Amino acid sequence: MTTTVFTVPGMTCGHCKQAVTTKVGKISGVSAVDIDLDTKKVTVTSSEPLSWSELVSAVDEAGFEAVAN
Repeated sequence: MTTTVFTVPGMTCGHCKQAVTTKVGKISGVSAVDIDLDTKKVTVTSSEPLSWSELVSAVDEAGFEAVAN
């Protein structure tokens, strides 16, 4: 298992959290997406390393911007 952590500064509510969780969760190999709204941190667990561009694209589709930590 691989864990990837990044920040999505624009998330402010449960709806934001759900949108990002849904889009990132659709990436092949992702088994869990945990989001802390207080810190804006997204922790993604996957079966293999994910490409940064794949994560950025999924977050963008949800209407937000991913920032590397």
